[in-house]
Amino acid sequence: MSLRDRVAIVTGGANGIGEGIVVEFAREGATVVVADIDDAGSREVERKVREAGGQAVAIRCDVSQADEVERLVRSTVDRFGRLDILVNNAAMFVYTTITDTVADDFDRSLSVNLRGALLCTQQAAPHLAASEHPSVINIASVHAVQNVGGTVPYATAKGGIAAMTRAAAIDLAPQRIRVNAICPGWVDTALVRDIFERSGDAAGMRRDVEQRQLLKRLGTPRDIGRAAVFLAGDDSSYMTGSQLFVDAGMTAQLETWF
Repeated sequence: MSLRDRVAIVTGGANGIGEGIVVEFAREGATVVVADIDDAGSREVERKVREAGGQAVAIRCDVSQADEVERLVRSTVDRFGRLDILVNNAAMFVYTTITDTVADDFDRSLSVNLRGALLCTQQAAPHLAASEHPSVINIASVHAVQNVGGTVPYATAKGGIAAMTRAAAIDLAPQRIRVNAICPGWVDTALVRDIFERSGDAAGMRRDVEQRQLLKRLGTPRDIGRAAVFLAGDDSSYMTGSQLFVDAGMTAQLETWF
Protein backbone atom coordinates (compact mmCIF):
# COMPACT_ATOMS: atom_id res chain seq x y z
CA MET A 1 0.00 0.00 0.00
CA SER A 2 1.65 3.18 -1.27
CA LEU A 3 0.45 5.46 1.56
CA ARG A 4 0.95 3.10 4.48
CA ASP A 5 1.60 4.87 7.81
CA ARG A 6 0.84 8.32 6.41
CA VAL A 7 -1.71 10.74 7.83
CA ALA A 8 -3.86 12.81 5.49
CA ILE A 9 -6.46 15.55 5.82
CA VAL A 10 -9.07 15.72 3.06
CA THR A 11 -11.30 18.78 3.22
CA GLY A 12 -14.76 18.44 1.75
CA GLY A 13 -14.41 14.72 2.32
CA ALA A 14 -18.04 13.94 3.12
CA ASN A 15 -19.17 13.25 -0.44
CA GLY A 16 -18.34 13.34 -4.13
CA ILE A 17 -14.73 13.79 -5.16
CA GLY A 18 -13.65 14.25 -1.55
CA GLU A 19 -15.17 10.93 -0.53
CA GLY A 20 -13.49 9.26 -3.49
CA ILE A 21 -10.12 10.57 -2.34
CA VAL A 22 -10.72 9.50 1.27
CA VAL A 23 -11.65 5.98 0.20
CA GLU A 24 -8.64 5.56 -2.09
CA PHE A 25 -6.20 6.99 0.45
CA ALA A 26 -7.52 4.58 3.08
CA ARG A 27 -7.29 1.71 0.59
CA GLU A 28 -3.60 2.56 0.18
CA GLY A 29 -2.99 2.47 3.93
CA ALA A 30 -3.29 6.11 4.97
CA THR A 31 -5.09 7.28 8.08
CA VAL A 32 -7.51 9.90 6.78
CA VAL A 33 -9.18 12.83 8.51
CA VAL A 34 -12.51 13.58 6.84
CA ALA A 35 -12.97 17.33 7.27
CA ASP A 36 -16.33 18.83 6.31
CA ILE A 37 -19.22 20.94 7.57
CA ASP A 38 -21.52 18.00 6.81
CA ASP A 39 -21.26 16.10 10.11
CA ALA A 40 -23.57 13.26 9.12
CA GLY A 41 -21.88 12.79 5.77
CA SER A 42 -18.41 12.81 7.32
CA ARG A 43 -19.38 10.22 9.90
CA GLU A 44 -20.89 8.03 7.19
CA VAL A 45 -17.67 8.14 5.18
CA GLU A 46 -15.72 7.33 8.33
CA ARG A 47 -17.99 4.34 8.95
CA LYS A 48 -17.60 3.03 5.39
CA VAL A 49 -13.82 3.29 5.56
CA ARG A 50 -13.64 1.54 8.93
CA GLU A 51 -15.96 -1.25 7.81
CA ALA A 52 -13.68 -1.81 4.83
CA GLY A 53 -10.72 -2.18 7.18
CA GLY A 54 -9.28 1.32 6.77
CA GLN A 55 -8.60 4.12 9.21
CA ALA A 56 -10.59 7.36 9.13
CA VAL A 57 -11.93 9.93 11.55
CA ALA A 58 -14.43 12.73 10.95
CA ILE A 59 -13.66 16.24 12.19
CA ARG A 60 -16.02 19.11 11.52
CA CYS A 61 -14.40 22.12 9.86
CA ASP A 62 -15.53 25.19 7.95
CA VAL A 63 -12.36 25.92 5.98
CA SER A 64 -13.27 29.58 5.52
CA GLN A 65 -12.84 30.13 9.26
CA ALA A 66 -9.25 30.45 10.47
CA ASP A 67 -9.97 29.24 14.01
CA GLU A 68 -11.68 26.08 12.75
CA VAL A 69 -8.82 25.31 10.38
CA GLU A 70 -6.31 25.77 13.20
CA ARG A 71 -8.34 23.39 15.37
CA LEU A 72 -8.56 20.82 12.55
CA VAL A 73 -4.82 20.67 12.04
CA ARG A 74 -4.03 20.75 15.76
CA SER A 75 -6.52 17.96 16.48
CA THR A 76 -5.07 15.83 13.68
CA VAL A 77 -1.48 16.20 14.87
CA ASP A 78 -2.42 15.76 18.54
CA ARG A 79 -4.27 12.55 17.74
CA PHE A 80 -1.93 10.95 15.21
CA GLY A 81 1.39 12.65 15.93
CA ARG A 82 2.02 13.78 12.38
CA LEU A 83 0.63 15.13 9.12
CA ASP A 84 1.93 13.99 5.74
CA ILE A 85 -0.73 14.92 3.19
CA LEU A 86 -3.21 17.77 2.78
CA VAL A 87 -5.93 17.72 0.14
CA ASN A 88 -7.69 21.05 -0.34
CA ASN A 89 -10.94 19.83 -1.87
CA ALA A 90 -13.66 21.74 0.02
CA ALA A 91 -15.69 23.83 -2.40
CA MET A 92 -18.93 25.64 -2.99
CA PHE A 93 -20.48 26.12 -6.38
CA VAL A 94 -21.78 29.51 -7.46
CA TYR A 95 -22.55 29.67 -11.19
CA THR A 96 -23.59 33.12 -12.43
CA THR A 97 -22.69 35.46 -15.27
CA ILE A 98 -20.45 38.46 -14.69
CA THR A 99 -23.44 40.82 -14.71
CA ASP A 100 -25.65 38.64 -12.51
CA THR A 101 -23.02 37.87 -9.87
CA VAL A 102 -23.87 39.26 -6.45
CA ALA A 103 -20.79 40.51 -4.62
CA ASP A 104 -21.62 38.64 -1.43
CA ASP A 105 -22.01 35.36 -3.34
CA PHE A 106 -18.72 36.01 -5.10
CA ASP A 107 -17.03 36.58 -1.75
CA ARG A 108 -18.52 33.38 -0.30
CA SER A 109 -17.24 31.40 -3.27
CA LEU A 110 -13.73 32.74 -2.81
CA SER A 111 -13.85 32.27 0.96
CA VAL A 112 -14.39 28.51 0.69
CA ASN A 113 -12.74 27.62 -2.61
CA LEU A 114 -9.68 29.84 -2.37
CA ARG A 115 -9.27 31.31 1.11
CA GLY A 116 -9.93 27.89 2.60
CA ALA A 117 -7.03 26.39 0.65
CA LEU A 118 -4.79 29.22 1.81
CA LEU A 119 -5.71 28.79 5.48
CA CYS A 120 -5.35 25.01 5.42
CA THR A 121 -1.98 25.14 3.69
CA GLN A 122 -0.68 27.77 6.10
CA GLN A 123 -1.68 25.74 9.15
CA ALA A 124 -0.48 22.44 7.72
CA ALA A 125 2.89 23.61 6.39
CA PRO A 126 4.91 23.47 9.64
CA HIS A 127 3.75 19.91 10.27
CA LEU A 128 4.22 18.82 6.66
CA ALA A 129 7.78 20.11 6.85
CA ALA A 130 8.48 17.49 9.52
CA SER A 131 7.23 14.67 7.28
CA GLU A 132 9.44 12.52 5.10
CA HIS A 133 6.76 12.53 2.39
CA PRO A 134 5.00 15.92 2.47
CA SER A 135 2.41 16.63 -0.20
CA VAL A 136 -0.31 19.22 -0.76
CA ILE A 137 -2.93 18.47 -3.40
CA ASN A 138 -5.31 21.21 -4.47
CA ILE A 139 -8.48 20.26 -6.32
CA ALA A 140 -8.85 22.80 -9.09
CA SER A 141 -10.93 22.24 -12.24
CA VAL A 142 -10.86 22.42 -15.99
CA HIS A 143 -12.49 25.80 -15.28
CA ALA A 144 -9.06 26.94 -14.06
CA VAL A 145 -7.86 27.14 -17.67
CA GLN A 146 -10.92 27.03 -19.97
CA ASN A 147 -14.43 28.23 -19.37
CA VAL A 148 -18.08 28.34 -20.32
CA GLY A 149 -20.39 31.26 -19.64
CA GLY A 150 -22.26 31.74 -16.41
CA THR A 151 -19.57 30.43 -14.07
CA VAL A 152 -17.71 33.57 -12.97
CA PRO A 153 -17.46 33.00 -9.18
CA TYR A 154 -16.51 29.33 -9.52
CA ALA A 155 -14.11 29.80 -12.44
CA THR A 156 -12.39 32.73 -10.72
CA ALA A 157 -11.84 30.68 -7.57
CA LYS A 158 -10.50 27.67 -9.46
CA GLY A 159 -8.20 29.87 -11.53
CA GLY A 160 -6.91 31.22 -8.25
CA ILE A 161 -6.30 27.69 -6.99
CA ALA A 162 -4.14 26.98 -10.04
CA ALA A 163 -2.10 30.13 -9.48
CA MET A 164 -1.80 29.43 -5.74
CA THR A 165 -0.54 25.93 -6.52
CA ARG A 166 2.35 27.30 -8.57
CA ALA A 167 3.23 30.04 -6.09
CA ALA A 168 2.98 27.77 -3.04
CA ALA A 169 5.17 25.15 -4.73
CA ILE A 170 7.91 27.76 -5.02
CA ASP A 171 7.49 29.04 -1.47
CA LEU A 172 7.40 25.59 0.15
CA ALA A 173 10.15 23.93 -1.89
CA PRO A 174 12.83 24.73 0.73
CA GLN A 175 10.81 22.60 3.19
CA ARG A 176 10.56 19.79 0.54
CA ILE A 177 6.76 20.19 0.51
CA ARG A 178 5.39 19.37 -2.92
CA VAL A 179 2.27 21.23 -4.08
CA ASN A 180 0.27 20.04 -7.07
CA ALA A 181 -3.27 20.37 -8.40
CA ILE A 182 -5.81 18.07 -9.99
CA CYS A 183 -8.12 19.54 -12.59
CA PRO A 184 -11.17 17.28 -12.98
CA GLY A 185 -13.62 17.44 -15.84
CA TRP A 186 -17.16 16.03 -15.61
CA VAL A 187 -17.34 13.74 -12.58
CA ASP A 188 -20.43 11.76 -11.61
CA THR A 189 -21.25 13.38 -8.26
CA ALA A 190 -24.45 14.56 -6.61
CA LEU A 191 -23.70 18.10 -7.81
CA VAL A 192 -23.45 17.01 -11.44
CA ARG A 193 -26.55 14.84 -11.16
CA ASP A 194 -28.38 17.90 -9.79
CA ILE A 195 -27.29 19.88 -12.86
CA PHE A 196 -28.73 17.13 -15.03
CA GLU A 197 -32.00 17.11 -13.06
CA ARG A 198 -32.44 20.88 -13.38
CA SER A 199 -32.19 20.61 -17.17
CA GLY A 200 -35.64 19.00 -17.27
CA ASP A 201 -34.29 15.93 -19.07
CA ALA A 202 -31.68 14.38 -16.76
CA ALA A 203 -31.17 11.23 -18.81
CA GLY A 204 -30.92 13.16 -22.05
CA MET A 205 -28.43 15.70 -20.73
CA ARG A 206 -26.30 12.98 -19.18
CA ARG A 207 -26.25 11.12 -22.49
CA ASP A 208 -25.28 14.29 -24.38
CA VAL A 209 -22.46 15.11 -21.94
CA GLU A 210 -21.11 11.57 -22.08
CA GLN A 211 -21.07 11.63 -25.88
CA ARG A 212 -19.08 14.89 -25.88
CA GLN A 213 -16.27 13.25 -23.90
CA LEU A 214 -13.45 11.60 -25.81
CA LEU A 215 -13.81 8.51 -23.63
CA LYS A 216 -17.62 8.61 -23.84
CA ARG A 217 -18.23 8.51 -20.09
CA LEU A 218 -18.25 10.67 -17.01
CA GLY A 219 -15.44 10.45 -14.53
CA THR A 220 -15.97 8.87 -11.13
CA PRO A 221 -14.82 10.00 -7.68
CA ARG A 222 -12.51 6.97 -7.74
CA ASP A 223 -10.84 8.30 -10.91
CA ILE A 224 -9.92 11.47 -9.04
CA GLY A 225 -9.02 9.47 -5.95
CA ARG A 226 -6.49 7.40 -7.88
CA ALA A 227 -4.91 10.56 -9.30
CA ALA A 228 -4.67 11.94 -5.77
CA VAL A 229 -2.98 8.74 -4.58
CA PHE A 230 -0.38 9.23 -7.31
CA LEU A 231 0.31 12.85 -6.32
CA ALA A 232 0.41 11.96 -2.62
CA GLY A 233 2.82 9.07 -3.07
CA ASP A 234 6.46 8.61 -3.96
CA ASP A 235 5.80 7.87 -7.63
CA SER A 236 5.30 11.61 -8.17
CA SER A 237 8.30 12.68 -6.10
CA TYR A 238 9.71 14.82 -8.94
CA MET A 239 6.45 16.74 -9.45
CA THR A 240 5.62 20.08 -7.88
CA GLY A 241 3.75 23.13 -9.11
CA SER A 242 1.96 20.96 -11.68
CA GLN A 243 -1.65 20.64 -12.80
CA LEU A 244 -2.82 17.10 -13.51
CA PHE A 245 -5.84 17.06 -15.84
CA VAL A 246 -8.23 14.18 -15.20
CA ASP A 247 -10.86 15.20 -17.72
CA ALA A 248 -11.26 12.57 -20.47
CA GLY A 249 -9.39 14.88 -22.83
CA MET A 250 -11.78 17.81 -22.42
CA THR A 251 -8.97 20.38 -22.41
CA ALA A 252 -7.12 18.61 -25.23
CA GLN A 253 -9.74 19.61 -27.81
CA LEU A 254 -9.61 22.91 -29.66
CA GLU A 255 -13.02 22.23 -31.15
CA THR A 256 -15.03 19.27 -32.36
CA TRP A 257 -15.14 18.68 -36.13
CA PHE A 258 -16.83 15.28 -36.22
